[in-house]
Amino acid sequence: MNTSGPSRPAAKSLTARAKLLLVWAATALLLVGMVTLAVVRTGPVPGTDFLAGPEDLWQDQQVEKPAAETPAADAPRAAVDLDALDAEVRRVLAENPDYRIGVVLADTHGGEPRGYGDGSEFVAASTAKILTAAAYYRLVEAGEKTLDVPLGSYNAAFQIQAMVNASSNDAWLLLMQDIGYPRLIEYAASIGISYDPEQNLLTPGEMADLLKQLSTGKLLNAEHTQELLGYMQQTNNERLIPAAVGPGITVQHKYGQLDGYLHDAAILSSGDRSYALTIYSWGEDGGSEKRLAMIHDLTGVVTKALLE
Repeated sequence: MNTSGPSRPAAKSLTARAKLLLVWAATALLLVGMVTLAVVRTGPVPGTDFLAGPEDLWQDQQVEKPAAETPAADAPRAAVDLDALDAEVRRVLAENPDYRIGVVLADTHGGEPRGYGDGSEFVAASTAKILTAAAYYRLVEAGEKTLDVPLGSYNAAFQIQAMVNASSNDAWLLLMQDIGYPRLIEYAASIGISYDPEQNLLTPGEMADLLKQLSTGKLLNAEHTQELLGYMQQTNNERLIPAAVGPGITVQHKYGQLDGYLHDAAILSSGDRSYALTIYSWGEDGGSEKRLAMIHDLTGVVTKALLE
Protein backbone atom coordinates (compact mmCIF):
# COMPACT_ATOMS: atom_id res chain seq x y z
CA MET A 1 0.00 0.00 0.00
CA ASN A 2 1.25 3.32 -0.92
CA THR A 3 1.05 5.41 2.27
CA SER A 4 2.66 8.52 0.78
CA GLY A 5 -0.43 9.30 -1.33
CA PRO A 6 -0.30 10.70 -4.76
CA SER A 7 2.92 12.82 -4.97
CA ARG A 8 2.29 14.97 -8.12
CA PRO A 9 -1.03 16.44 -7.10
CA ALA A 10 0.43 17.56 -3.77
CA ALA A 11 3.34 19.31 -5.47
CA LYS A 12 0.94 21.07 -7.83
CA SER A 13 -1.15 22.29 -4.92
CA LEU A 14 1.92 23.80 -3.17
CA THR A 15 3.01 25.62 -6.36
CA ALA A 16 -0.35 27.29 -6.86
CA ARG A 17 -0.38 28.43 -3.25
CA ALA A 18 3.12 29.87 -3.62
CA LYS A 19 2.12 31.76 -6.73
CA LEU A 20 -0.83 33.23 -4.93
CA LEU A 21 1.37 34.39 -2.08
CA LEU A 22 3.78 36.01 -4.54
CA VAL A 23 0.93 37.92 -6.20
CA TRP A 24 -0.24 39.20 -2.82
CA ALA A 25 3.30 40.24 -1.90
CA ALA A 26 3.83 42.06 -5.19
CA THR A 27 0.54 43.87 -4.78
CA ALA A 28 1.49 44.98 -1.28
CA LEU A 29 4.91 46.21 -2.43
CA LEU A 30 3.29 48.17 -5.27
CA LEU A 31 0.92 49.86 -2.84
CA VAL A 32 3.80 50.77 -0.49
CA GLY A 33 5.83 52.19 -3.41
CA MET A 34 2.96 54.35 -4.59
CA VAL A 35 2.44 55.74 -1.10
CA THR A 36 6.17 56.44 -0.75
CA LEU A 37 6.34 58.21 -4.10
CA ALA A 38 3.34 60.32 -3.21
CA VAL A 39 5.04 61.35 0.03
CA VAL A 40 8.23 62.26 -1.85
CA ARG A 41 6.40 64.29 -4.49
CA THR A 42 4.38 66.24 -1.92
CA GLY A 43 7.34 66.90 0.36
CA PRO A 44 9.43 70.11 0.44
CA VAL A 45 11.24 71.03 -2.80
CA PRO A 46 14.92 70.10 -2.50
CA GLY A 47 17.64 72.68 -2.98
CA THR A 48 19.01 70.79 -5.97
CA ASP A 49 17.52 68.28 -8.33
CA PHE A 50 18.69 65.09 -6.62
CA LEU A 51 17.23 63.02 -9.45
CA ALA A 52 19.48 64.70 -11.99
CA GLY A 53 22.73 63.17 -13.06
CA PRO A 54 26.12 64.93 -12.79
CA GLU A 55 25.97 66.27 -16.38
CA ASP A 56 22.56 67.79 -15.80
CA LEU A 57 23.78 69.53 -12.67
CA TRP A 58 26.82 70.98 -14.51
CA GLN A 59 24.58 72.18 -17.33
CA ASP A 60 22.31 73.88 -14.82
CA GLN A 61 25.29 75.61 -13.26
CA GLN A 62 26.38 76.86 -16.68
CA VAL A 63 22.98 78.30 -17.54
CA GLU A 64 22.21 79.81 -14.17
CA LYS A 65 24.05 83.15 -13.90
CA PRO A 66 24.64 84.99 -10.66
CA ALA A 67 22.79 88.21 -10.15
CA ALA A 68 24.64 91.18 -11.62
CA GLU A 69 26.59 93.12 -9.07
CA THR A 70 25.88 96.79 -8.67
CA PRO A 71 28.92 98.76 -9.89
CA ALA A 72 30.80 100.32 -7.06
CA ALA A 73 30.52 104.08 -7.00
CA ASP A 74 33.69 106.04 -7.62
CA ALA A 75 35.39 106.88 -4.39
CA PRO A 76 35.03 110.57 -3.58
CA ARG A 77 38.16 112.53 -4.27
CA ALA A 78 40.05 113.83 -1.31
CA ALA A 79 39.78 117.53 -0.62
CA VAL A 80 42.56 119.52 -2.26
CA ASP A 81 45.23 120.79 0.12
CA LEU A 82 46.08 124.07 -1.59
CA ASP A 83 48.71 124.98 0.98
CA ALA A 84 50.55 121.73 0.24
CA LEU A 85 50.20 122.38 -3.50
CA ASP A 86 51.64 125.86 -3.13
CA ALA A 87 54.56 124.53 -1.12
CA GLU A 88 55.35 121.85 -3.70
CA VAL A 89 55.27 124.28 -6.63
CA ARG A 90 57.54 126.69 -4.78
CA ARG A 91 59.89 123.82 -3.96
CA VAL A 92 60.30 123.02 -7.66
CA LEU A 93 60.92 126.69 -8.47
CA ALA A 94 63.53 126.91 -5.71
CA GLU A 95 65.29 123.84 -7.08
CA ASN A 96 65.66 125.57 -10.46
CA PRO A 97 67.15 129.00 -9.67
CA ASP A 98 68.90 129.29 -13.05
CA TYR A 99 65.59 129.74 -14.86
CA ARG A 100 63.09 132.54 -15.03
CA ILE A 101 59.81 130.69 -14.45
CA GLY A 102 56.20 131.84 -14.36
CA VAL A 103 53.43 129.40 -13.44
CA VAL A 104 49.69 130.08 -13.32
CA LEU A 105 47.00 127.56 -12.43
CA ALA A 106 43.32 128.37 -12.98
CA ASP A 107 40.27 126.25 -12.17
CA THR A 108 38.07 126.44 -15.27
CA HIS A 109 34.97 126.25 -13.06
CA GLY A 110 35.83 129.52 -11.34
CA GLY A 111 37.81 131.03 -8.53
CA GLU A 112 40.97 133.11 -8.47
CA PRO A 113 43.98 131.76 -10.38
CA ARG A 114 47.07 130.80 -8.42
CA GLY A 115 50.32 132.32 -9.62
CA TYR A 116 53.90 131.36 -8.79
CA GLY A 117 57.27 132.76 -9.71
CA ASP A 118 57.53 135.49 -12.34
CA GLY A 119 54.15 136.86 -13.35
CA SER A 120 55.43 139.50 -15.77
CA GLU A 121 55.48 139.36 -19.56
CA PHE A 122 57.42 136.72 -21.47
CA VAL A 123 57.97 136.37 -25.19
CA ALA A 124 54.97 134.11 -25.77
CA ALA A 125 56.52 132.26 -28.74
CA SER A 126 54.04 129.85 -30.34
CA THR A 127 51.63 129.74 -27.39
CA ALA A 128 50.12 132.96 -28.81
CA LYS A 129 48.92 130.98 -31.83
CA ILE A 130 45.85 130.04 -29.79
CA LEU A 131 44.94 133.73 -29.62
CA THR A 132 45.26 134.06 -33.41
CA ALA A 133 43.14 130.94 -33.97
CA ALA A 134 40.41 132.20 -31.64
CA ALA A 135 40.40 135.61 -33.35
CA TYR A 136 40.03 134.05 -36.80
CA TYR A 137 37.22 131.73 -35.72
CA ARG A 138 35.45 134.70 -34.15
CA LEU A 139 35.53 136.60 -37.44
CA VAL A 140 34.11 133.53 -39.17
CA GLU A 141 31.26 133.40 -36.66
CA ALA A 142 30.60 137.10 -37.23
CA GLY A 143 30.30 136.45 -40.98
CA GLU A 144 33.37 138.52 -41.83
CA LYS A 145 35.60 135.58 -42.78
CA THR A 146 35.16 132.06 -44.08
CA LEU A 147 37.23 128.97 -43.44
CA ASP A 148 37.11 128.20 -47.16
CA VAL A 149 38.97 131.33 -48.23
CA PRO A 150 42.31 130.56 -49.91
CA LEU A 151 45.36 131.40 -47.80
CA GLY A 152 48.66 130.51 -49.39
CA SER A 153 48.44 127.12 -51.05
CA TYR A 154 45.49 126.00 -48.90
CA ASN A 155 42.40 127.42 -47.24
CA ALA A 156 42.01 129.07 -43.84
CA ALA A 157 40.71 125.88 -42.19
CA PHE A 158 43.87 124.01 -43.18
CA GLN A 159 46.11 126.86 -42.02
CA ILE A 160 44.48 127.00 -38.57
CA GLN A 161 45.05 123.28 -38.09
CA ALA A 162 48.65 123.54 -39.32
CA MET A 163 49.33 126.53 -37.07
CA VAL A 164 48.01 124.87 -33.91
CA ASN A 165 48.67 121.16 -34.35
CA ALA A 166 51.97 121.36 -36.24
CA SER A 167 52.95 124.83 -34.97
CA SER A 168 53.49 126.16 -38.52
CA ASN A 169 54.92 129.68 -38.48
CA ASP A 170 54.02 130.17 -42.15
CA ALA A 171 50.37 129.44 -41.38
CA TRP A 172 50.51 131.79 -38.38
CA LEU A 173 51.78 134.67 -40.51
CA LEU A 174 49.14 134.11 -43.18
CA LEU A 175 46.32 134.07 -40.63
CA MET A 176 47.56 137.17 -38.77
CA GLN A 177 47.89 139.08 -42.04
CA ASP A 178 44.36 138.09 -43.07
CA ILE A 179 42.99 139.19 -39.70
CA GLY A 180 45.08 142.38 -39.67
CA TYR A 181 47.24 143.36 -36.72
CA PRO A 182 44.90 146.15 -35.51
CA ARG A 183 41.95 143.77 -35.42
CA LEU A 184 43.99 141.12 -33.61
CA ILE A 185 44.95 143.69 -30.98
CA GLU A 186 41.31 144.74 -30.72
CA TYR A 187 40.12 141.15 -30.32
CA ALA A 188 42.66 140.44 -27.59
CA ALA A 189 41.57 143.53 -25.68
CA SER A 190 37.92 142.46 -25.95
CA ILE A 191 38.69 139.30 -23.98
CA GLY A 192 40.87 141.02 -21.39
CA ILE A 193 44.32 140.49 -22.89
CA SER A 194 46.86 143.17 -23.77
CA TYR A 195 48.62 141.91 -26.88
CA ASP A 196 50.66 143.35 -29.73
CA PRO A 197 51.53 140.75 -32.39
CA GLU A 198 54.68 142.64 -33.36
CA GLN A 199 56.07 142.18 -29.84
CA ASN A 200 54.30 138.89 -29.04
CA LEU A 201 54.37 139.32 -25.28
CA LEU A 202 51.98 137.62 -22.83
CA THR A 203 51.99 137.02 -19.11
CA PRO A 204 51.46 133.46 -17.81
CA GLY A 205 48.22 134.71 -16.28
CA GLU A 206 46.91 136.01 -19.61
CA MET A 207 47.67 132.70 -21.29
CA ALA A 208 45.95 130.73 -18.55
CA ASP A 209 42.91 132.99 -18.77
CA LEU A 210 42.78 132.54 -22.55
CA LEU A 211 42.69 128.77 -22.14
CA LYS A 212 40.09 129.00 -19.39
CA GLN A 213 37.79 131.11 -21.57
CA LEU A 214 38.31 128.79 -24.53
CA SER A 215 37.57 125.61 -22.61
CA THR A 216 34.37 126.98 -21.09
CA GLY A 217 32.91 128.13 -24.41
CA LYS A 218 33.19 131.85 -23.72
CA LEU A 219 35.19 132.62 -26.86
CA LEU A 220 33.66 130.55 -29.63
CA ASN A 221 30.60 128.49 -30.52
CA ALA A 222 30.56 124.81 -29.61
CA GLU A 223 31.67 123.57 -33.03
CA HIS A 224 34.70 125.82 -33.28
CA THR A 225 35.58 125.31 -29.61
CA GLN A 226 35.73 121.55 -30.07
CA GLU A 227 37.62 121.86 -33.33
CA LEU A 228 40.31 124.08 -31.84
CA LEU A 229 40.64 121.94 -28.71
CA GLY A 230 40.98 118.90 -30.96
CA TYR A 231 43.92 120.48 -32.77
CA MET A 232 45.56 120.91 -29.36
CA GLN A 233 45.82 117.15 -28.87
CA GLN A 234 48.46 114.80 -30.31
CA THR A 235 50.53 117.73 -31.55
CA ASN A 236 53.96 117.59 -33.14
CA ASN A 237 55.57 118.05 -29.71
CA GLU A 238 54.25 116.04 -26.77
CA ARG A 239 57.47 116.16 -24.72
CA LEU A 240 56.45 118.91 -22.29
CA ILE A 241 53.28 118.85 -20.15
CA PRO A 242 51.70 115.79 -21.89
CA ALA A 243 54.75 113.63 -21.14
CA ALA A 244 54.26 114.11 -17.39
CA VAL A 245 50.52 113.42 -17.21
CA GLY A 246 49.17 110.10 -15.95
CA PRO A 247 46.41 107.95 -17.49
CA GLY A 248 42.85 109.20 -17.27
CA ILE A 249 43.81 112.87 -17.69
CA THR A 250 43.02 114.65 -20.96
CA VAL A 251 45.59 117.18 -22.20
CA GLN A 252 44.91 119.95 -24.73
CA HIS A 253 47.93 122.20 -25.06
CA LYS A 254 50.08 124.57 -27.08
CA TYR A 255 53.81 124.67 -26.57
CA GLY A 256 56.22 127.43 -27.57
CA GLN A 257 59.99 127.49 -28.07
CA LEU A 258 62.11 130.40 -29.23
CA ASP A 259 65.75 131.03 -28.39
CA GLY A 260 65.95 130.59 -24.61
CA TYR A 261 62.18 130.52 -24.09
CA LEU A 262 60.44 127.19 -23.53
CA HIS A 263 56.73 127.21 -22.64
CA ASP A 264 53.72 124.97 -22.46
CA ALA A 265 50.12 125.93 -21.73
CA ALA A 266 47.49 123.26 -21.27
CA ILE A 267 43.96 122.42 -20.27
CA LEU A 268 44.06 119.39 -17.98
CA SER A 269 40.83 117.51 -17.37
CA SER A 270 39.72 114.44 -15.44
CA GLY A 271 36.09 113.67 -14.63
CA ASP A 272 34.40 116.87 -13.55
CA ARG A 273 37.66 118.67 -12.78
CA SER A 274 39.45 120.88 -15.26
CA TYR A 275 42.35 123.32 -14.93
CA ALA A 276 44.33 125.65 -17.16
CA LEU A 277 48.04 125.36 -16.44
CA THR A 278 50.61 127.72 -17.96
CA ILE A 279 54.34 127.21 -17.50
CA TYR A 280 56.52 129.92 -19.05
CA SER A 281 60.29 129.70 -18.72
CA TRP A 282 63.49 131.29 -19.94
CA GLY A 283 67.06 130.06 -19.62
CA GLU A 284 70.29 129.86 -21.52
CA ASP A 285 70.02 126.11 -22.10
CA GLY A 286 66.99 126.17 -24.42
CA GLY A 287 65.12 122.87 -24.38
CA SER A 288 67.61 120.90 -22.30
CA GLU A 289 66.75 117.74 -20.41
CA LYS A 290 67.04 119.70 -17.18
CA ARG A 291 64.46 122.21 -18.40
CA LEU A 292 62.14 119.43 -19.49
CA ALA A 293 62.52 117.80 -16.07
CA MET A 294 61.51 121.07 -14.40
CA ILE A 295 58.34 121.30 -16.51
CA HIS A 296 57.60 117.63 -15.81
CA ASP A 297 58.07 118.16 -12.06
CA LEU A 298 55.66 121.11 -12.02
CA THR A 299 53.10 119.19 -14.06
CA GLY A 300 53.37 116.18 -11.77
CA VAL A 301 52.88 118.29 -8.65
CA VAL A 302 49.73 119.87 -10.11
CA THR A 303 48.13 116.69 -11.47
CA LYS A 304 48.85 114.71 -8.31
CA ALA A 305 47.25 117.36 -6.13
CA LEU A 306 44.25 118.17 -8.30
CA LEU A 307 43.45 115.39 -10.75
CA GLU A 308 44.65 112.01 -9.45
